[in-house]
Amino acid sequence: MNPKQLAAEKAVEFIEDGMVVGLGTGSTAYWAIHKIAQRIQEGLRIRAVASSRDSEELANKLGIPMVPFSEIEVIDLTIDGADEVDPHLNLIKGGGGALVREKILASNSKRFFVIVDESKRVEHLGQFPLPVEIVPFAANFTINKLKELGCNTRIRMSNDKEYITDNGNIIVDCNFEKIVEPRELNKQINLIPGVLDNGLFTRMVSSLIIGYNDGKVKIIDQL
Repeated sequence: MNPKQLAAEKAVEFIEDGMVVGLGTGSTAYWAIHKIAQRIQEGLRIRAVASSRDSEELANKLGIPMVPFSEIEVIDLTIDGADEVDPHLNLIKGGGGALVREKILASNSKRFFVIVDESKRVEHLGQFPLPVEIVPFAANFTINKLKELGCNTRIRMSNDKEYITDNGNIIVDCNFEKIVEPRELNKQINLIPGVLDNGLFTRMVSSLIIGYNDGKVKIIDQL
């Protein structure tokens, strides 16, 4: 079993009957969705919402009961991955392109469990380019404002075309190299007109679950 799968399956152990569960996006969340489906086959009763079309399609395929957001007021537990995690449990997310929807789910969850393998832990965020979702209108103006914050920028591409998010926007990957004050940078980026949101998740994690290559799993709770 690979480390991502180990972390994912440990997180799914915390799901209880009757919960509303948020499904994340990406390679680690993929394993969580599969484990949730297995537990449903064994009798677990939950309702779920997803942070991306891909995750929703997978959940439907596996028989996980999905509900419209209009039918719920709060999510009991969201399980998702991360691209980087610092010692204070701040995250960079958005490598899979679903950062805005992921942040909406996380911020409306009673508990937010982040599942990673050991390679995602870093001393400082920033080695992984920070994704920023922006509206396409006058994108060059928005990108210029991002550059003023001290980063190099690149519009994300897919099959030689601009990558389009589930929200119909584009993503700018911003290379800051080292992010010392993630909370402050998060605020600065989101004040730029044209920015929908960015992949900095600060002080949102309830528990970090880490899978290791030797088969061990470690849980770190937010203090």
